[in-house]
Amino acid sequence: MTALFKEEGIICDETSVTLRRYYPWAAKTIPYSSIKGVQRITLSSLRGRGRLWGTMNVHYWANLDMKRTKKTVGLILDVGKRVSPYVTPDDTDALETLLREKAGLGPAMATVPSPFI
Repeated sequence: MTALFKEEGIICDETSVTLRRYYPWAAKTIPYSSIKGVQRITLSSLRGRGRLWGTMNVHYWANLDMKRTKKTVGLILDVGKRVSPYVTPDDTDALETLLREKAGLGPAMATVPSPFI
């Protein structure tokens, strides 16, 4: 399959987004049809920037990103389940645009502060 978006920890193809290093043993593949919403968030030292992988908040899970400490923006993917994936791509604009287009979501909402993870 052809990658529409590819970074170190995130790969998007025609049907789904794959978050590499999501679990210690495997990646997580999310079909675009499962994505109910995408929220852009701002990171701070206590709100996601210092977390390389995982979470302390039972509602979010961050895939491993060794460069997260240098990033200021991320995305939370609402997949209609109790736990929402939390990602910090290098090119947030490109990934958000692609996810919104493929999942059939409307325009982007306002950026909000990240939850504590």
